[in-house]
Amino acid sequence: MAAGIKDITVSFPGGKRVDAHYDGRTVQTDQSVKNGGEGSAPEPFDLFFVSMATCVGIYVLEFCTTRELNTEGLGVHLYSKLNPDEKRYPEIAIDVALPAGFPEKYKKAIWRTANLCTVKKHILNPPDFDITLDGESVSG
Repeated sequence: MAAGIKDITVSFPGGKRVDAHYDGRTVQTDQSVKNGGEGSAPEPFDLFFVSMATCVGIYVLEFCTTRELNTEGLGVHLYSKLNPDEKRYPEIAIDVALPAGFPEKYKKAIWRTANLCTVKKHILNPPDFDITLDGESVSG
């Protein structure tokens, strides 16, 4: 597949499971038991949060490794709380845990680096969505 092209195919292996197939890999999802699934894998929306946390993670990891900084204790913690009235998560908090003795001179730079997360950029400047049925547009 050409670089820069995302091509994902979804299949339904049974129950409330929905699998995404991409680049020779399979990402499994399932609904929680509470939502009628078996809870065998993350729910699809959970992957949204996972993608954001791991995106920040790879950025801060690369920041440290390219500067040969200690990464022991480096971590990312994402936290968000559902607003039940809105049925959405109105705020997302991401905390980067720095290794002991992290150099003060790099703190602003690693903070800026964490903010480069591509997932976050796509939320702040969302793409256009075009949903078709059997390849054909449907008007509202």
